[in-house]
Amino acid sequence: MPASPKPLTEAALLKMPDAAYMNAAQLAFFRARLQVLREEMLDNAADTGAHLKESENVSDPSDRATVEEEHQLEQRVRDRERKLLKKIDQALARIDNGDYGWCLETGDPIGLPRLLARPTAEYSIEAQARHEQLERLRA
Repeated sequence: MPASPKPLTEAALLKMPDAAYMNAAQLAFFRARLQVLREEMLDNAADTGAHLKESENVSDPSDRATVEEEHQLEQRVRDRERKLLKKIDQALARIDNGDYGWCLETGDPIGLPRLLARPTAEYSIEAQARHEQLERLRA
């Protein structure tokens, strides 16, 4: 039985020529990374949900306030994770339809270093900076 190919490492990914951008190996690498990230988010959500369901009967008002503050923090974290989960699903869909790795605004490559740092990136650094600047102007 032939040995399965070694998984692509970040270093090997970065050494690939520009012409190999978003080839099958790179797409498989990012699909696997996104799927691991997705599983982590789902596990965290399950843990948070279980922790929030635990009823803690605390009679001291200051202890009760601390418990409520911890629950609010967990809910904010869970909300962020839910938003990230949506972005992960969108990135996986872009892999499926062949748009992953390409800026949604300009069509230019997003770049491997940016995708390694933020696998859910939809825009090149330049386009993202323009979006953020517009957001600041609107605010």
